Amino acid sequence: MHTAKFENGFSIREAEISDADTIWQAIDSHREYLARWLPFVPAITRREDEVAFLSSTLDIPYEARNIVFVIEQHGVFCGLAGFVNTDRTNCRTEIGYWLLPQFQRQGAMTRIVAHLCRWAALERKMNRIQIRCATGNTRSNAIPKRLGFSLEGVERAGEKLADGTFADSNVYSILKHEIEQWKTY
Repeated sequence: MHTAKFENGFSIREAEISDADTIWQAIDSHREYLARWLPFVPAITRREDEVAFLSSTLDIPYEARNIVFVIEQHGVFCGLAGFVNTDRTNCRTEIGYWLLPQFQRQGAMTRIVAHLCRWAALERKMNRIQIRCATGNTRSNAIPKRLGFSLEGVERAGEKLADGTFADSNVYSILKHEIEQWKTY
């Protein structure tokens, strides 16, 4: 079970089924804000939807699992970060993340993503880590830019948003040898 602590009381820990109520309440109470950029939000219509998501993730053996991390500040739920679309054969994965608005602009997500990149490269033996962000989501795009990810291109109409429109997505990547050269984070 991986955990980590960061500045300003932020921490991460692997999500558990017992987190479903808290995650559901956070999504439901910030539905309009989160749905702007997160296509999964409309599908989470009740607590049981979050339980089903966590169960489907946790039912996979640990070494093969796309791990989801709860982000907290002084024990208060702030958001999630985790891995998706992991391809162990080719040693690559993708990181997704979101924070509730009141916890943004404190630098926490940049530090958390950097930590998860190191962890994925060193512990999970990933060679390539990718981040995809809707081109209009400036806050989300700022994180891979700050961390020195390479912008590989734009995936046209790559993500269907909650309002039914399609957003272009910037595709960023960083390689294990680049992460190993980081002097900060």
